[in-house]
Amino acid sequence: MFEKNILTFNPGWDSNAATLDTFDDVRELQRQLKSQGVQLTSEADESTAGPASFTAVDPDGNPILVDQHV
Repeated sequence: MFEKNILTFNPGWDSNAATLDTFDDVRELQRQLKSQGVQLTSEADESTAGPASFTAVDPDGNPILVDQHV
């Protein structure tokens, strides 16, 4: 059986999980993708601030997690 990979992106962190001074908030990324017609499988609550996440699925069926920790 084919095992799917999860792709994870962490807005607000660099490659060493150090907090960045500036970054695009997960909610803004979510709004941009939705405006381009990307269907999400879960969504960040846009009435909140700080940590949040959303997920989508790529054309190969792999889940994509955008997970903001700051």
